[in-house]
Amino acid sequence: MFPQVLQLDMQGTPQAWISVEHAAAHYACDAVVWFDGESPLATLRGGFNVARGVQSVLDIHPIIAVRGVPKRNLFDVTPSFSKAKLLKRDRHTCAYCGQVFAERDLQCEHILPLSRGGAWSWTNLVAACGACNGRKAARTPEEARMPLLYLPYTPSRFEDFLLVGRNIRVDVHDWLAARLPRGSRLN
Repeated sequence: MFPQVLQLDMQGTPQAWISVEHAAAHYACDAVVWFDGESPLATLRGGFNVARGVQSVLDIHPIIAVRGVPKRNLFDVTPSFSKAKLLKRDRHTCAYCGQVFAERDLQCEHILPLSRGGAWSWTNLVAACGACNGRKAARTPEEARMPLLYLPYTPSRFEDFLLVGRNIRVDVHDWLAARLPRGSRLN
C-alpha cells in the first residue's frame, strides 16, 4: 500500500490526503503547480506512443501543490476531534500524574465536566489515565486538587495533518514538522 499524497494549495496550505491515483489525475490535468519530497512516491507507467516508440511515465511526488484557491480559509476551520488525535497531541501522557501510557490505558478527560456544562472540545479535553480520571471524577482540577501538568489547545492545520496518523513518509513528516507553530508538542 502506497502512503498517501499530501495535497496543498498554491501557497502551501495542506488541503487533504489523497490517493496516488487522485494525484495522477491532477498531474494529467496539468493542475500540479509545484511538488516536493526527496524522491517520487510512485512511478506510474502507461501505454506506448507508436510514433515516438516511448512509454508514458508519470512520477507521483509525495507533496503536490494544486492550482486554484480554496473556497474558504482552512486556517479558520477547527480540526475534527478523535480520541487517537487527542492522545497523540498529548503524547500519551496523563495530564494529572505525568506518566506515559499505552493508548488503551488512557481516556479523554473533560477539564470542566460534561455534567457541569463542559464542552467536548480540544480546549476542554486532555488525556488522563483511568486512576486519575476516576479520582478527579465530576470536579474541576482545582476542586480535586489535581493541577494540570500541561494546557490543552486546538491543533494547527499542520499539526492536524500529522495527528491523523496516516502512513506518512519521513520527508513529508519533516516538511509538515518544519511548519509547526513554535511550542507545538509535536516537535
